Amino acid sequence: MAKIEIYTNRGCPACVNAKQFFDRKGVPYEEKKLGRSNSIDLEFRAKTRGAKSVPQIFIDGNLIGGFDDLLRYDRDDELDWRIGISERPKITLVQKILRLLKGHRY
Repeated sequence: MAKIEIYTNRGCPACVNAKQFFDRKGVPYEEKKLGRSNSIDLEFRAKTRGAKSVPQIFIDGNLIGGFDDLLRYDRDDELDWRIGISERPKITLVQKILRLLKGHRY
């Protein structure tokens, strides 16, 4: 199972939606709440290169982005294998090129 970190802030509906999304999938995650600790705030700024919005979601140390990005990964069938609940699909070179042209990530 992949290590998932979600940086959140109080009163953020997208943060709640992201956490509920992972809860529905039955995937554990670590929530890091901004504004409670200077070290977490500094870590957030460094890892996201100064992102201004939350949530910011990391899977195995790779920045996925916010809730909309999470949904895009799921819609493109790239999320389940990244979080470790399915195997990475095998695709041909032609399929890979077509996916990249469509904006898919793998």
